[in-house]
Amino acid sequence: MVYPEASRWGAPDAALALYDDVYRADGVLSTVNVVEALQEFWQVKAARGGGAAGGGGALVIYESVPAAHPPYVCYVTLPGGACFGSFQNCPTKAEARRSAAKIALMNSVFNEHESRRISDHFIEKAVGEARASFAGDAAAHHQDPSAGIAAFRFMLEANKGRTMLEFQELMTVFQLLHWNGSLRAMRERQCSRQEVVAHYSARNLDDAMREQMAREWAAREREASSSGGGGVLRGELSRAERELRAARLAARELRFPKEKRDILQLAARLAPPQQQQ
Repeated sequence: MVYPEASRWGAPDAALALYDDVYRADGVLSTVNVVEALQEFWQVKAARGGGAAGGGGALVIYESVPAAHPPYVCYVTLPGGACFGSFQNCPTKAEARRSAAKIALMNSVFNEHESRRISDHFIEKAVGEARASFAGDAAAHHQDPSAGIAAFRFMLEANKGRTMLEFQELMTVFQLLHWNGSLRAMRERQCSRQEVVAHYSARNLDDAMREQMAREWAAREREASSSGGGGVLRGELSRAERELRAARLAARELRFPKEKRDILQLAARLAPPQQQQ
């Protein structure tokens, strides 16, 4: 991974208790509907002109994972692309939705702090953390982190004044491009960093982009199988599912591992049947 681990971007664990279903306000014990509170937060922010750019339709989007029995899982995606999930084993689908809304509300409020706004100081700290978090992973994946980190710095500098939650979808796009090998391919074609960032800054992370990446992973699986290997998708998907579960249970932002998992699942469906066995 090129960028700092999701835990570095989120609100501190100590803040979690501030957004429980029950809280004390003016000495009175009150009950909070966190699902409604999260929606209201972003509605107010949008009305004030502070919503994330490029959004449309529903402000807060929930996705429940199909399951025949508990524990149930739910994800919530915020304007700007940040994604959070239920961070505990939930006995009901409603509880999973509340769990996801709770951690998303906590991060939404924490994100309003001035320290979450992209500044020169923030950029230097973030780039340093990105370099440190990638160091241990680079050798295992035989990747040079310099191009990805340089692109990360360029994106941050181009988005000064925005908050990290507002910047999340763009960051996820470039995380996926690096993971998928697309940044390296574009560099080999001598595309400038400015050209790449300008092009993808204008694109949403949509089904067309996911399908394109899935087809590339399916092609890698076929190529590996034809040379007597195989198992590329199975190994990468297992790793993505572990990362996603760990991030969810730790109440971290998890758009990147979730997108990786979804792309690889699509790739498995696109590959010929013998490649999925």
